[in-house]
Amino acid sequence: MARIPAGRWLLGEDRAFANPDDGEGPVRQVGLPAFLMDKTAVTNHAFASFVGATGYITDAERLGWSFVFMAQAHPQAAIATDTDASSTPEWWLPIRGACWHAPDGAGSSLHGLRDHPVVHVSWNDAAAFAAFVGKRLPTEVEWEVAARGGLQRAIYAWGDDLHPGGRHMCNIWQGRFPLRNSADDGYLSTAPARSFPPNGFGLYNMLGNVWEWTASPWTDERKHMMVMRGGSYLCHASYCDRYRVAARTCNHFSATSSHLGFRCGGDIG
Repeated sequence: MARIPAGRWLLGEDRAFANPDDGEGPVRQVGLPAFLMDKTAVTNHAFASFVGATGYITDAERLGWSFVFMAQAHPQAAIATDTDASSTPEWWLPIRGACWHAPDGAGSSLHGLRDHPVVHVSWNDAAAFAAFVGKRLPTEVEWEVAARGGLQRAIYAWGDDLHPGGRHMCNIWQGRFPLRNSADDGYLSTAPARSFPPNGFGLYNMLGNVWEWTASPWTDERKHMMVMRGGSYLCHASYCDRYRVAARTCNHFSATSSHLGFRCGGDIG
């Protein structure tokens, strides 16, 4: 874990590119004591160790299916026809048997993905893992402070230029979403948890790759909807530019998908 220093930080976004309906603004100053944050998202290897020690069964395994991006579904995978996914975008398929150890459905495995972020984990699953390892999920404020890496008002975790010097700094979609991903950044789906340069606090992949659960509810009235941060490998400027440090969205605490993971936070002392 990395130690995030105490300080007063400017959080939120209110410039023209912000999503006001997501509650990104107003920009406000927040003071926080020092805290800890995992340097990477929790990996398949770490989650497998947790499951091996506890016998834990995830929400996706109990339900029997999870959402998989359409281009990723394994050829042997089958759609779960006993669920209503009509309100979900057409690029999300409810795949029977999709879960953390079969991320693309039946026939898929974790081969070659040991150091990739675990996916198909609900908020419940993430909280259970964090408790087992003596950590906790970070609050939304802690997550944004950590993601900024010590920079004030920067758009991204490394500055204001998405591609400084022409370099890819995170794993997001390139091409025409959702039909063609050129994978110019090197990845069609998840990337290893330590891909791309770390931010100023030594944290990897705070933007892109996988959405990350936080401990914070979306609103006091919707406490079953938990805030997610960071965007994922499916984010694209044409429909979802939430690969910014101030961007936010939410999901039901039992929701799972092939682009949703987490990292842990912790207290000092």
